[in-house]
Amino acid sequence: MQSKIFNVPNTLSLVRVFLAPLVLLFLSLRIEKPISFLPEVSWGEAIAAIVFIIASITDFFDGYIARRDKLVTNLGKFIDPLADKVLVISAMLALIELNRVPAWIVMVIITREFVVTGLRLVAAAEGVVIAASKGGKLKTVCQITALIMLILNIPYGMAVMWVAMILTVWSGMDYLIKGSKIITG
Repeated sequence: MQSKIFNVPNTLSLVRVFLAPLVLLFLSLRIEKPISFLPEVSWGEAIAAIVFIIASITDFFDGYIARRDKLVTNLGKFIDPLADKVLVISAMLALIELNRVPAWIVMVIITREFVVTGLRLVAAAEGVVIAASKGGKLKTVCQITALIMLILNIPYGMAVMWVAMILTVWSGMDYLIKGSKIITG
């Protein structure tokens, strides 16, 4: 019999937590040897991108399976958003080091994550659940797309990151406006 805590969705989230440092590692190692059919991409970048994509896919499936099979747990509610943040921040930190994304953009994105997480904690203490918004989900898809493009040196990756940052600020403001009664009450 499968444990209620270590079910498939929670295991996928935990896998994402452990894959995140691998993205950072492969980008930081700077395995510079280019791939013959992709001369703009090194092996380190390609491996980092593959790990990042696999980890990002687990984000979709853990939520889908948890809802479909009614396997939502408190551990899942905790580990899933944590895993998302660890993955995205790991990739962004490596990209700062590689001079592919400015630190201030990463700081804006991280600040939004802290603000929304804090708002959710206050809401939870009041017995209110703040679910992910469509804007927040769109922000996530845009961030993941931008990060993949930046890891692989795909043109216009930074333009997509700008869109992701704008969506990050917009969805963060949306959460704050909707949660303002919780904060002020």
